[in-house]
Parts: sequence; C-alpha cells; structure tokens
Amino acid sequence: MGGKRPEFDSIKDFAEFSRYYWYREELIQICRAHSLKCDGGKIDLNGVIEAYFRGEKILPEKRKALKKKPFVTELTLSTGLIECGFSFGNRFREFFEKQTGKKPFKFNVDMVATAKAVKENGDEAFTLGDLLDVYYGKKTYARYDKSALLWNKFVKDFCADEATSVFCERLKAAASLWKIVRESDMKKEYSRELLEQYKDALAE
Repeated sequence: MGGKRPEFDSIKDFAEFSRYYWYREELIQICRAHSLKCDGGKIDLNGVIEAYFRGEKILPEKRKALKKKPFVTELTLSTGLIECGFSFGNRFREFFEKQTGKKPFKFNVDMVATAKAVKENGDEAFTLGDLLDVYYGKKTYARYDKSALLWNKFVKDFCADEATSVFCERLKAAASLWKIVRESDMKKEYSRELLEQYKDALAE
C-alpha cells in the first residue's frame, strides 16, 4: 500500500521527496514558487530541489545575450558547439561519421541531453571533441533522463496484459491507474497485482 503524495511544502527532506514521481512541469512550478532556478531537464531541476533541502538556494541565472559569430566553415574536434551552431543535422552527422568510422552515425541520448545543456548554459568552452568523448562514455556532462520513459513502459505493459481488455477505454484506465501510482511512493511499474488492487477504482 503506497502513501499518498504530500504537498511539496509539507515534505521534510529530499529522501522523502524522491519517493514520489513528479512531472517536469511540476518541478518547474515548485522551483518558480520558491524563486529557484527553473530551467533544464528533470535531473537539473531535481538537483536544484536537492540543494534547496540542504539549505542552499540556486537562483535563476541572468541570461547573457550571445553575440553572433561568423559561421564556422571547417569543423574540427576543438570547434565549440555554440561557435559552430551545432545541430543534429547531416553536416554534424557526417563529421562524427568521419571521427568514428560508423556509417550511418547515430547520436545517442546522452549526446542529445549534453548538447541541450551546453546551449542552455551558454558553455562556449564545450567542443565537438568533448561531445565525441560523451559518445564513447569517456566524459559525462548531462545524462538523458530515463524517468521520462516510465509512463510509456507503464501504459505498454498495461495494454499488453489481457486482463485489462475488460476496459472499453484502455488508455483512460491506464492513465487513472498511473495517477494513483504516480502520486504514491509505490514502484512506478505496472503489474497484475496492482490492477487487482485498484480495479474497482478504475471501473468508476
């Protein structure tokens, strides 16, 4: 039996906060309400909230206007991501194909999270070589937040269970059960036992 998720301001410490599932939008609202830095992914926002529970306030950064630089024609490992206007297009895919010998080259999720964080932080020192190190796992800058996949797996497992075929609107039933799980300290996973426990509530 999971305990219901309390209001943020009644939570005593980060360990208690971590037992519950929070959407990114909710984390942003919490940070805004407490005048904390509220940009970045869920991992960044959780870090801000963890610091808050330690008594440290991470304040919003004043954004500096980035000066437009001339377009970089030649890409090298020492070229900065911001300097060359990095994107996940063909120009950069071809560059990484040459560096890795892998064709077609596929950007991994940590590279995507890193490029986003570098742009948000305005980190002009971060280079294409650094991004290559992230690809090989030699360096960590920002990690893809896998908790975003929890709901997708939950609904997939829910619909794959033939016991849920009794519901006319499976997605609606899955969303109702997910809401119960999300707002509790239960594991964020679907199971037949979970369905049996809350079947009556879903039928309403």
